[in-house]
Amino acid sequence: MTKVQLSFKLSRPLEDADLRQIARVHAVFGILAARVVSSGDELFVEYDASRLTPKEVQGTLTGHGLPLR
Repeated sequence: MTKVQLSFKLSRPLEDADLRQIARVHAVFGILAARVVSSGDELFVEYDASRLTPKEVQGTLTGHGLPLR
């Protein structure tokens, strides 16, 4: 396993529905952690690079409706 960390800027403040989607992202095989940075304008993701590429991680997040920039 190769753990990699990425952060994604958010295009708008998160709503309750977005937080539920972040919780669902944890069920995606290869994503180890996803949390909002304390400033509230970034999403931090830790994933297994032997399972996912950065593009796949980004696609998963946008597929869950998260407002990435």
